[in-house]
Amino acid sequence: MKKTVILVTVATALLTAGCGKPGTPPPKGPQPSSLPTYQVATTAPVTGSPTLDAARERGHLVVGAKEDQPYLGQKNPATGEYSGFDIEIARMVGAYLGFGPDRIEFRTIASANRETALQNGQVDYYVGTYTINDNRKKLVGFAGPYFMAGQSLLVRKSNTDIHGPEDLAGEKVCSASGSTPYQRIQKQYPQARLIGYDTYSACVDNLITGQVDAVTTDNTILLGYAAKAPTELKVVGPLFSQEPYGIGVPKNDNVLRYAIDDALAYHEANGDWKKAYDATLGLSGEPAPAPPPIDRY
Repeated sequence: MKKTVILVTVATALLTAGCGKPGTPPPKGPQPSSLPTYQVATTAPVTGSPTLDAARERGHLVVGAKEDQPYLGQKNPATGEYSGFDIEIARMVGAYLGFGPDRIEFRTIASANRETALQNGQVDYYVGTYTINDNRKKLVGFAGPYFMAGQSLLVRKSNTDIHGPEDLAGEKVCSASGSTPYQRIQKQYPQARLIGYDTYSACVDNLITGQVDAVTTDNTILLGYAAKAPTELKVVGPLFSQEPYGIGVPKNDNVLRYAIDDALAYHEANGDWKKAYDATLGLSGEPAPAPPPIDRY
């Protein structure tokens, strides 16, 4: 009886701490004091890129991003400020290209509209959990990858039964309905009790309140939720897919693509990449992985 009271008390505390949606950990972001700063290039600017020429003429870069992924790409509804690991990647690339943070405008672009936004010149480049694949390469160019993501599992901190997908038999597992992670569980781990919601935040709400046992999607997204509530949630197990995240650029602007590859290599070598991770997704308690090799195709 005493155990039941404790569990209810914890759940109630989390529910009342949330802002807007029951169960969701309170919104917060990386502390500005912990974020790295990036030296803005002032000499030898990249030449021959029509995208950069247009950005210099307008006076600033326009970068496509996500706005609803905690510690990855999130927009503060009160201030309009963007924060997270992907946002830091975009800023370090901008600095290498000669644009300081005050000369970068972030624009939220839905996943379904990324290729169109790059093709129509709505954004100069796109950074937002954008997996590189051959079909997308027919439409846009990719620099990177800058992170190797993969499907993983988010569970409550107290859970000692789930260590990977092989432990999901009979467990309630939540993912976004119809998503690739949802379909993978459905096909490869049919003994799991699969539950689908419209959003991952709804899955996390139900995980916190004990209505599901695990949430599954890309580990980066799960690390963001774990960073919001590191004493309540944790990411477990090995990755069971590979999702190389790249920076999308207009398809025929190879000069820009090569320059962004150089920018990523520079900031990985000087430690900025790791500092950015530690200040964002690293708050989940998961140490920074090694950056993947850049594919200079």
